[in-house]
Amino acid sequence: MPEPTLYDVTRPVRSGMPVWPGDAPCCVGWTSRMADGDAANVAELRMSAHTGTHADGPFHVCADGVRIGAAPLDAFLGPALLVDARGKELDANWAREAVAAAPARLLVRTGAWEDADGFPARFAAPTAEAARILMEAGVRLLGTDAPSVDPFDSADLPAHRILCAAGVAIVENLLLDDVPPGAWELIALPLRLEEADASPVRAVLRSL
Repeated sequence: MPEPTLYDVTRPVRSGMPVWPGDAPCCVGWTSRMADGDAANVAELRMSAHTGTHADGPFHVCADGVRIGAAPLDAFLGPALLVDARGKELDANWAREAVAAAPARLLVRTGAWEDADGFPARFAAPTAEAARILMEAGVRLLGTDAPSVDPFDSADLPAHRILCAAGVAIVENLLLDDVPPGAWELIALPLRLEEADASPVRAVLRSL
């Protein structure tokens, strides 16, 4: 049988990469270096839990929500549907069309990152009504290539709150540019961080 096709849909993590304005910058330092005579290279990471491709846990927006390290893992791996929504409004009509295929995990390509070195302040995000439709249709995970499932200037984060309150997993900042739309297997496990609200993930799509 042919080997399955794999797409790494994780944004590369590097010092100085664009992060949400106000978040801690990403910095990769070194506690020891062979070039300095040490026995091994040992890196040190300093960054926001929302750096690059990451999963939001319920505690991100719900005071009594579970931390990301306690979030159920089964939502983060399994069959997923990738849809191309570039140039579209992610409104109720879009959501009804998206759930017609009854996806357990829905991944949305919006084309938000036109410049990989510049943080996008404008991107498509589902409306509160769209988020409610996805939740009521049984979507267990919503993934997006945009920095957030709410607009950049959103003050109350309605889509986050609706999805997190219902236990729907959220993965943001996916790298979906070169992946054909359709059915895939998603693997995007968060780290077991006991205190954090979110976690970077290594996200992979594998052909079914």
